Amino acid sequence: MAKVNVSLDAELVVEVMVLAGVGNPQDAVEAVVRDYIARAHRTEARVELREHGRLPADPRPRTPDQG
Repeated sequence: MAKVNVSLDAELVVEVMVLAGVGNPQDAVEAVVRDYIARAHRTEARVELREHGRLPADPRPRTPDQG
């Protein structure tokens, strides 16, 4: 597998480590990138299902204060 080296601001990396609960900077950033990609794939799948009429426009129930 090819590797890429990226320089990031140390404060940004520390915040990612804290939010991800990971003690290694490389692992923390990798976890965030993998999560971002997984979310994008889930969104693409939902859009495709919606476009083919197999998913309601908004499957979450609405409460009266949400309009």
